Amino acid sequence: MSRLTQFREIGKKIVCVGRNYREHAAELGNPVPSQPILFLKPTSAYIGEGQSIKIPEGCKDLNHEVELGVVIGARATKVTQENALNFVAGFALGLDMTARDWQSVAKKSGHPWSLAKGFDTSCPVSTFIEKEKIPDPNNVDIWLKVNGKTRQEGNTRDMIFSVEHLISYASQYFTLEPGDLILTGTPAGVSQVQPGDVIQAGLGDIITVQFLVES
Repeated sequence: MSRLTQFREIGKKIVCVGRNYREHAAELGNPVPSQPILFLKPTSAYIGEGQSIKIPEGCKDLNHEVELGVVIGARATKVTQENALNFVAGFALGLDMTARDWQSVAKKSGHPWSLAKGFDTSCPVSTFIEKEKIPDPNNVDIWLKVNGKTRQEGNTRDMIFSVEHLISYASQYFTLEPGDLILTGTPAGVSQVQPGDVIQAGLGDIITVQFLVES
């Protein structure tokens, strides 16, 4: 289990969930999904505190999305919702940085979101959070500030699909492996960041992270 505290180094994939909060789907004019919308980020997208978020060349509208991350602790294939939490090692706070202008073009064209979601530094994460510190991952406050101003504030109880549902659903199609991270979606309030902005985010009073945005 101790190696899983270095999940960034041992995980093979980042499984992300789109539109898992109704208000976030509404703010972007998207329909509420009837089943989870999954996409992947490469592990090269990871950064930790002390590293900066880089706006990718050509991006004119970089957005923040704060999310609860679930760190997988054991190989999981086709698991049930009832057993899903048994495959969780712990948690992390993650940011799904999104080149919104690129994503909008991709969506209109029916193209993948890979560039908009998977560029280098697009997945800032906290250190590992022990499972015991979040006894109910479906009821934890989540927030984000930019330059001290609150932009996102919500609770994971507002997720459309629970943590258990997401683990079970993803595992029907992807074998989840130790160190893999599931980002569970973002509440409403996503907005643009600029070079020099300081992003602070947290899960209740459990953990807080800070990242600088650079061009």
